[in-house]
Amino acid sequence: MRILCTNDDGIHAHGLKIVEEIARALSDDVWVVAPELDQSGVSHSLSLNDPLRLREVGPRHFAVRGTPTDCVIMGARHILGEKLPDLVLSGVNKGRNVAEDVVYSGTIAGALEGTILGLPSFALSQEFTMESREKPLWDTALKFGPPILRKVIDAGVPRNTVINVNFPACAPDDVAGVRVTRQGKRNLGFLKVDQRRDGRGNPYFWIGFERLAQIDAPAEGTDLWALASRYVSVTPLRLDRTDEAFSEALTATLK
Repeated sequence: MRILCTNDDGIHAHGLKIVEEIARALSDDVWVVAPELDQSGVSHSLSLNDPLRLREVGPRHFAVRGTPTDCVIMGARHILGEKLPDLVLSGVNKGRNVAEDVVYSGTIAGALEGTILGLPSFALSQEFTMESREKPLWDTALKFGPPILRKVIDAGVPRNTVINVNFPACAPDDVAGVRVTRQGKRNLGFLKVDQRRDGRGNPYFWIGFERLAQIDAPAEGTDLWALASRYVSVTPLRLDRTDEAFSEALTATLK
């Protein structure tokens, strides 16, 4: 099995070493094509107005000055030659990708691009806490990643579905199990705009996140609930975002 690995944290991110180790538990034909720079939050951005610069950093390891989407396209359509990968792994992201993160995440976008290309694809993310922020518990991803991938691959991944896997922020022995989940939803208002002044007094802005004074209990069965309960969350996400129920109502309304 030929495996293409990418991420959004960049070619030097520790999580990329973890996803490569997970891949090597499944195959010895592993290729790494990752962004030259951190691309967190770029979503499914595709570089159309700027050229892509490619740099070989080692055997079967390449850096692309572009987005995770660019990396998967470059890997599948150029670097790997005529033999496409059999599997795309994106991650392991430093930090979870759940709820609304799915919209923003470059990690998930890398896996989505693999799915668009017709390849079974997984997004992998390791949750951390304030205490483990500098040293995420990567051993949890290493222990649970390979067996989960094997089972899902053996069962078969639907052609237009990407598998979003999030590992909880606890040691492997403290993991409660694995749960198949649905995408959750956070409290509104977790994004903020931070205004500052540069050396000349001109304003500039950072988009960031703020800790809410009160956090609603996540709905059972969601990705947020699973991580809060120390389960590995496995969420199948579809490319087709059509709201079928509202589509039927809208059809009646617009007759």
